Amino acid sequence: MPSIVKRHLLGRAMSSRALDETLLPKRLALPVFCSDPLSSVAYATQEILLVLVVAGASALAFTGWIAAAVVLLMIIVVASYRQTVYAYPSGGGAYAVSRDNLGTTAALVAASALLVDYVMTVAVSVTSGVSNIASAFPLVARHSVLVSIVVVVVLAFINLRGVRESGTLFAIPTYGFVAAVAFLLVSAVIAAVAGHPVEAPSAHLPVDASPLAGLALLFVVLRAFASGCTALTGVEAVSNGVPFFRRPKSRNASATLVLMAALAIGMFVGVTWLAMSSGVKYAEDPSTLGLPPGAEQPTVIAQLGIAVFGSHGIGFYVLQAFTAAILILAANTAFNGFPVLASILGGDGFLPRQLGRRGDRLVFSNGIIILTTIAVLLIYWYDASPTRLIQLYIVGVFVSFTLSQAGMVVHWTRLLRRPGDTVTGGRSMGRKRALNALGAAMTSVVLVVVMVSKFTHGAWMVVIAIPVLVLVMLGIRRHYDNIDMQLVAPDGGVVLPSRIHAIVLVARVNAPMMRALAFARASRPSSLVCLHVSTDPAESAHLADEWARRQLSAPLVLVDSPYRDITRPVLEYIAGLTPESPRDIVSVYVPEHVTTHWWQAALHNQSSLRLKTRLLFQPRVMVTSVPTLVE
Repeated sequence: MPSIVKRHLLGRAMSSRALDETLLPKRLALPVFCSDPLSSVAYATQEILLVLVVAGASALAFTGWIAAAVVLLMIIVVASYRQTVYAYPSGGGAYAVSRDNLGTTAALVAASALLVDYVMTVAVSVTSGVSNIASAFPLVARHSVLVSIVVVVVLAFINLRGVRESGTLFAIPTYGFVAAVAFLLVSAVIAAVAGHPVEAPSAHLPVDASPLAGLALLFVVLRAFASGCTALTGVEAVSNGVPFFRRPKSRNASATLVLMAALAIGMFVGVTWLAMSSGVKYAEDPSTLGLPPGAEQPTVIAQLGIAVFGSHGIGFYVLQAFTAAILILAANTAFNGFPVLASILGGDGFLPRQLGRRGDRLVFSNGIIILTTIAVLLIYWYDASPTRLIQLYIVGVFVSFTLSQAGMVVHWTRLLRRPGDTVTGGRSMGRKRALNALGAAMTSVVLVVVMVSKFTHGAWMVVIAIPVLVLVMLGIRRHYDNIDMQLVAPDGGVVLPSRIHAIVLVARVNAPMMRALAFARASRPSSLVCLHVSTDPAESAHLADEWARRQLSAPLVLVDSPYRDITRPVLEYIAGLTPESPRDIVSVYVPEHVTTHWWQAALHNQSSLRLKTRLLFQPRVMVTSVPTLVE
């Protein structure tokens, strides 16, 4: 991207010294890092109902118990991650904890799971947001793929401008959604107290009494619990993003986690209660509820809005607007978590090191671009269907949860074994270890449930993707280790070459060629020749005459090329030079003229670029470009 266009789109480049100015206070950190778990209120209850309705009307009675189990799990996970942000203030979350306590393989499994989860967060959040927009404006449903892709690109653009700018921009939709849901619940409570309980539009739809029982019913309930655990997605983003918080970083991150948990649990419990009391029904297959196949169903949050505010009430449209906004902006959690984690992996040599470098706006631009590309491809491949995409979700979340908690158990155990700790400190660490052990046990059980219940529905793809990513990262690390070993400076110092054989490439006698020849002479090589590849005998004869007329002292060597190829004859000539010593080198001088405008390069032959690229792979050959700037 030309620098002037880049500056106007993304803003002026920021100095590294301005990094502290981009750090986030808690009020902005909440929308940046917690929009994903807050937004899950819009679909976690829906995912529970969607599964239970298959088992019949009696199974819907389990909704409250499943919601209670999800809330308990969230409390334990959040409490565990509060300890992580204090123990690992440099960020990295599950990857850093696993790396330091469980080893490289476990760390890479956690990192791979998180990277997959971040990609799925973008795809699921954006498509769910667009789906909610379609509930209010059915026309959007016809172009859901295009709308979803445009939204992802816009989010990427906003994040490329900088973390603080994105936090300020996303604060209004996040807090607006919290306020809209709170107003919805308060209005429903007031109506119930006044003796006018609300009823959902789908309350009258028929559901079979109990088509399933026994183990089949148990499996459906477990699958509903696994689907409801989507409420926990994004909790780990705060632990990954601790470096972006204002000082004291760990304390601010911990406070943000607690606030996020309080808001998410309050809204989730309230929405689930209202859905149960108003009789909301929602099914993956509309015919389950007696609707025509393919019939459009309003989302659960939309049905609650209709029940409380009416289908054309201003409150309904406000609720839908903020719901769509928070779902779309939930992807912002991934846009902050993915690049940070990728930068840490790049710094450790498990991903390309370019991912560890900040861009002009002090964000990890390469990570943002990669995340955007993969998410767009997923949305296109799955036709922007949140129902199909969500089946790939949360597997990675609970893999990272489990490894993070297990790593923290090892962390506290190691500290407890260290001599010199006080009794009080030992008791405190013992309680922390017990909490992490409980968290590891619960998340591992949920992981098994998720794997079993969702495997055939698409989770198998994630199960394959995680080990493949681990193998790729191990391969990248081996490559970097191999390169580093080969580039180690020798202990004996630099060994000078025995002889330097200089070759100046000549296309015609002009100013760039004369500069290259003068530069080659100034280096005082052992031998010097000027090499011309003859593709046109008449031009070559004219060049030889011009050479003789100017009485240039360097010998001119003409190499015939009947197939008009420039590169191969040069390589063959160099290969034909028999070095007298293995320390002899060949120095090739390539004269070039460089234009001042980028578009002018298309008007000129780029054969020198191809030739230099090939010469770089020749042993004992050095390439020197001699540019001449032309206006």
